[in-house]
Amino acid sequence: MNRKIASKLRKALMAVTAAGLVGATVTDAAVARPPSPSPLQRSIDALVSEEKYPAVMAWVNKDGRTTSLVAGSARLGERVPVPRDGYVRAGSNTKTFTAVVVLQLVAEGRVRLDEPVETYLPGLVRGRGIDGHRVTVRHLLQHTSGLPSYTDHLGLENFEKIQHRFFHPHDLLATALAHPAEFAPGTRWKYSNTNYLLAGLLIERVTGRPVQEQITERVIRKAGLRHTYWPQPGDRTLRRPHAHGYALSDPRSRRVIDVTEMDPSWGGAAGQLISTPGDLAEFARVLIAGRLLPARELAEMRKTVDAPLLPGWRYGLGVFSVPLSCGGVYWGHGGDIDGYETRGGATDDGRSVGLAVTALPGTFGDATKGALAVMKSVDTAFCG
Repeated sequence: MNRKIASKLRKALMAVTAAGLVGATVTDAAVARPPSPSPLQRSIDALVSEEKYPAVMAWVNKDGRTTSLVAGSARLGERVPVPRDGYVRAGSNTKTFTAVVVLQLVAEGRVRLDEPVETYLPGLVRGRGIDGHRVTVRHLLQHTSGLPSYTDHLGLENFEKIQHRFFHPHDLLATALAHPAEFAPGTRWKYSNTNYLLAGLLIERVTGRPVQEQITERVIRKAGLRHTYWPQPGDRTLRRPHAHGYALSDPRSRRVIDVTEMDPSWGGAAGQLISTPGDLAEFARVLIAGRLLPARELAEMRKTVDAPLLPGWRYGLGVFSVPLSCGGVYWGHGGDIDGYETRGGATDDGRSVGLAVTALPGTFGDATKGALAVMKSVDTAFCG
């Protein structure tokens, strides 16, 4: 019941009482309204109604109490309930998991942050203006290497053509190294998926084991994440429950396709993981609480440089520092992969948030407006 209707009803009842036609006293219970939606619920509802995301899932942990909210439909054009904390493709949240493993190897004395990549991957990083002797492990983790991103040259804009294609990491690396360096290592910041592709290869070379195994044993199990996993080669499915993810087949036709099932091998150590908003929030909370890294390596992770994506954003080693409207910052990453966008993280005082929408910004509406709206909802989750 809205306020105008409730007000009119209250006035009418008061008039009847005054006329002596009602014997009982009118109380607030007589005109009680259902509780108003929370600020976060209103915010994610707007992501559906205004920004046209098919579905939204939000998970919030404050003071040890968790809240799970949803909006929209699990299937486009139908009315299908959105699962609370359903599975999503986590995209570049994978980078933080990869960075944690590298920093654990640093803590074990098996890797040094300011050592050239050439030490661990001899002869592999070569190209026009590209030399593995000049690129350090820190450059990779902090996106200051100047290496071109392989995803810029993979044809992702025509996603339907590569949706079910398998990619080997070395093929992805060859795609990147066919293009010149974008700047000298350490002189600028620019996001590049190639950095974390190489970080994954470094993990495999140093440990002698697959990167997915190392992330699973060293991070997922250690953090107690029950709904996070690395899909095995050839696995194009998404575990249930999940909401379907949608993307544009190509930018010219604007035709929307269901991309819930895809081969995520092109993401690799930069973006292949599958998780839930709740697990992503818990991962960030456990990480910032110091349960995955020794204090020294966690401090290295939190040494940031300016990341001029949005005002105040900074980047450490596999994590963003994002300012909050209520003061302070949260630490997290977020991920964009066709069909799903995820955002969130954790604060030093233990608040954590995970939020997912089932399309990338620009799939159904304006890309910039849609992306900012998602970030606003995350801020509301932390501050509302």
